[in-house]
Amino acid sequence: MQVIRTIVWVLLLVALLLFSINNWQDVEVKIWEGLILQTKLPALVLLSFALGLVPMWLLHKGASWRWNRRIGALENSVKAVSSANPSPVATSTQLDTKQEPPVSPL
Repeated sequence: MQVIRTIVWVLLLVALLLFSINNWQDVEVKIWEGLILQTKLPALVLLSFALGLVPMWLLHKGASWRWNRRIGALENSVKAVSSANPSPVATSTQLDTKQEPPVSPL
């Protein structure tokens, strides 16, 4: 799985490099009236990608952290309950060897 992940990252970086080489031109971004940002196209694309990726990545990391804490708390509570109340050992006695079947109340 690690090999596949590495291959995907390398392909993504190569695609970004090819895009940057082929589109290295100035772009003007009009922020407000009279305020124009002049930047390169690959920088604008990377900034847009990061603005979309970073919040979702932080949300994912926060959710996984919360779920790991919840799972850990549940596992610890199960361990505490099982160690506090050991299950009784089943013992059999030979006193009641003959058991009568239950009678249905019809």
